[in-house]
Amino acid sequence: MEKSCFICPVCRTGLFKTEKTYICQNGHSFDIAKKGYVNLLMSGNGGQHGDDKTMISARADFLNRGFYDKLSEEICKCVNEHCQGGGIVLDAGCGECKYTADIYESLEREDKKNTVIGVDISKEALGFAKRRTNKLNLAVASCADIPVEAESADVLVNIFAPFMPEEFKRVIKRDGMIIRVYPLAKHLWELKELIYDVPYENPETDMEEEGLTLVEKLDVKYDMEFKTNEDIMSLFKMTPYFYRTSEEDKKKLEEVKSLTCRAEFGIAIYKKNDHR
Repeated sequence: MEKSCFICPVCRTGLFKTEKTYICQNGHSFDIAKKGYVNLLMSGNGGQHGDDKTMISARADFLNRGFYDKLSEEICKCVNEHCQGGGIVLDAGCGECKYTADIYESLEREDKKNTVIGVDISKEALGFAKRRTNKLNLAVASCADIPVEAESADVLVNIFAPFMPEEFKRVIKRDGMIIRVYPLAKHLWELKELIYDVPYENPETDMEEEGLTLVEKLDVKYDMEFKTNEDIMSLFKMTPYFYRTSEEDKKKLEEVKSLTCRAEFGIAIYKKNDHR
């Protein structure tokens, strides 16, 4: 058995990894799924957790086409700037692990031997990760209760996922960094104009967080060219708009063959305040 980066969600002691399970010193055992992740989610055993298969499949398809590669490159650059070799990088809310895998490969190219962890509440999402790489440490878990030791992560990334400042401060080291990615006000504006009679801007993201210092904030903005209806529908289906839009409004997209749409992302980099 080898010591893993995860802790037991029952007794909070370290988990050891065997070929097919994770097990703690108190005998709590968790099977490793065929798709490579371990389910450490304790709250609620039934029902749907996180994004459903339709949204996840659409997002995987869309991201595989490279439309968000410019964002991924910027995220990888930020991680590399703030991560030394040998540490832990944690992707909180990793989804189907497009960005997580890109981060791992980026660190490898720089010869930084880091452990890269991804946690997401959706086992459907993590089921896609193995198609990208088998080098990640993946667990089904909530961003509000991450199964890792306190002050264990050097860098935490949080990309379009719930931002849980108290839990994030718990898991990152003193002087650790948090890289937060969120949509700006006009993100996907042209898509909204096609769907809605009165499109609305995304709400402004509050940057102030107690116990964290905002050290850098940057914007990533560029135009995406969609040349087929398939591309446009992949984008639409991976967004929450797909579930909030009437059937009548959805039909407005069916005949659209091309679209120039603006991508606008914000990246906020925080440093944990050291209270030693």
